[in-house]
Amino acid sequence: MEQYLFIPFIFFGLIIIISAFFIVKQQTAAVIERFGKFQSIRHSGLQLKIPLVDRIAGKLSLKIQQLDVIIETKTLDDVFVRLKVSVQYKVIRDKVYEAFYKLDYPHDQITSYVFDVVRAEVPKMKLDDVFVRKDDIAIAVKAELNDAMMEYGYDIIKTLVTDIDPDAQVKEAMNRINASEREKIAAQFEGDAARILIVEKAKAEAESKRLQGQGIADQRREIARGLEESVEVLNKVGINSQEASALIVVTQHYDTLQSIGQEVNSNLILLPNSPQAGSQMLNDMVASFTASNQIGEAMKNAKNKSKEE
Repeated sequence: MEQYLFIPFIFFGLIIIISAFFIVKQQTAAVIERFGKFQSIRHSGLQLKIPLVDRIAGKLSLKIQQLDVIIETKTLDDVFVRLKVSVQYKVIRDKVYEAFYKLDYPHDQITSYVFDVVRAEVPKMKLDDVFVRKDDIAIAVKAELNDAMMEYGYDIIKTLVTDIDPDAQVKEAMNRINASEREKIAAQFEGDAARILIVEKAKAEAESKRLQGQGIADQRREIARGLEESVEVLNKVGINSQEASALIVVTQHYDTLQSIGQEVNSNLILLPNSPQAGSQMLNDMVASFTASNQIGEAMKNAKNKSKEE
């Protein structure tokens, strides 16, 4: 019966012995206090403490952590903007004591410094410069935090300005400006294309007219050469130049009439078309040339006479 009286003591002893051992996870530091006073810092692995005397005051993660801070401030051109600054930090392994005992709320401390730096830097910039120089803002935040938080056992790994959000009306205005600028550029390109088409079309028409004129000149030259050869052939058989010209005109006249008869949908109209039309046209031409020569000769004589007087 007496042996059963020791079972509670044995059970209590086992609990005390078991409570003397504890495990610290990887990348974690445990702070041990003895009767409320700092005793030691234990790192990953199986650790031992004195039961009922030592206690685990707390644990700190040595991993890199991230704190997102959202700040609303005003730019140099009086535009309110919201910035999201992400701060990546970690507890320095050799300064766990400072990190655990010197700061109760490290997140609040970091947030205050971020607010202070951002609200000092952004009001110096215009809205467009905030987007362009966001890396400068992040560098300024990191430099200020490093100087302040190193004393408390925190290392600032990196700071990033991850979002810049102006007021909705400002964003809409910026989008309209961008759209207008792009429409202006598109209109300039369209105008340049239209101008190039007009210039090229004009060049093509000019070249076409030049070639057309050259073709007409060549055609008339060949006609004149053919007429000259025809007159020479007719002169060799005793027909004078006037008769030969009349014969050629009449021949061309009837050739034209024949070509008109061969074309069903011809729109060409030849006037006059009587049998005597060729001779009449030639006689009119000869009379016109003769009269023109007589007038020119008379004017020349009159001019010479006036000079002599």
